[in-house]
Amino acid sequence: MAEASEMRIRGSRKSKMSFLLEIFGTFFRVGAFTFGGGLAMLPLFEKEVIDNKGWIDKEDILDIYAISQSLPGVIAVNASTFIGYRIAGVPGAIAAIAGVTAPSLIIIVFIASFFTKFRENFYVAKALHGVRAAVAALIFLAAYRIGKGSLRSMFGIVMATIAFGLTLFTNIHVIYIILAGGLVGVVASKTWLRGEKP
Repeated sequence: MAEASEMRIRGSRKSKMSFLLEIFGTFFRVGAFTFGGGLAMLPLFEKEVIDNKGWIDKEDILDIYAISQSLPGVIAVNASTFIGYRIAGVPGAIAAIAGVTAPSLIIIVFIASFFTKFRENFYVAKALHGVRAAVAALIFLAAYRIGKGSLRSMFGIVMATIAFGLTLFTNIHVIYIILAGGLVGVVASKTWLRGEKP
């Protein structure tokens, strides 16, 4: 009886470790195949954690992005932490952070050793030019998907337009725009948006 119980405990630990390794591997893939960081990672997050794994609902991911963008730090790391914690607690958060940051750490250390020798190379310069164009497309795709899921009401469209205008044409720090948007959302929900879906 004691042996059977011990085997179950060992199996449970092994299963948990396998799941954490799966989380690490998933976020490692996202970190390894995303150029441009932050916003460029968001489409890959959706593909991996929603479409491939089913760990997070499509509705939840928009809230995770909003919270991650509103907090200090890089949105990709914040979102990884949040998702990892949601699916496996603190160990899951650690596995997700380690996975998403490991590729960057490895690649940057490698590149830093040789960059001064190769940065003037014609082919390296052209490759970086192509990567920048691809990153712009990924960021545009992320903005489109977030906008499509978030801007479901006239209030959201107006708020997004005002925030975009303030960001583009003024020197107001983006954190103040985000905080103001949250405050306006709270006030609006208590006045004229009570019956409207968020």
